[in-house]
Amino acid sequence: MEVADLPAVLEPLAFLLGTWSGAGRGAYPTVDDFTYAEELTFAWPGKPLLRYTQQTWVGDTPSHAEVGYVRPLAGGAELVVAHPSGVAEVSDGPLDGTRLELVSRHVVTTPTAKEVRAVRRVYERRGDVLWYRIEMAAVGQPLGFHLEAELRPT
Repeated sequence: MEVADLPAVLEPLAFLLGTWSGAGRGAYPTVDDFTYAEELTFAWPGKPLLRYTQQTWVGDTPSHAEVGYVRPLAGGAELVVAHPSGVAEVSDGPLDGTRLELVSRHVVTTPTAKEVRAVRRVYERRGDVLWYRIEMAAVGQPLGFHLEAELRPT
C-alpha cells in the first residue's frame, strides 16, 4: 500500500515498511558464533499497527522465526512478539527519526523454553539498508550482544 494510505499515527514508522532480506551474524557466550540469512517483513494490515514477521536460515536449514506487531506510541513504539521456542516479548522504546530502540518490559517463557530475562532491539534505516542489533539476557548470561544484520528491500 502507498505510504500516503497509512493512518497518520503510523507515518513515523513508515521507514520500516516492506520485506527486507540479507545476512547477519550472531554470537552468545553459550553458542558458537554463526552467520545466517534472513527475511523480515513489516506490513500494514489496515489497522493502526504494523504486522512483523521474521525468518532466518543457517545454510538451507530454517533456524528461527518470530511473529508479532509494532504498535505506535507518542514518540516511540511497542513490540509484541512471539517465538516458536516458547518465548513471548513485550517491549517498548523511543523513535528518533529512523532509529527505533526497544527494550523488553516483560519476557514470558513456557515451561519447556530456555530462560530469557531481557531483550534489547535497535532497528535503524540507513539509506536503503535496514540495520538491526539485538542484545539478550538469557540462560544465566547478562544482557549482551546476540545478533546484528543488514537487510535490503526485496
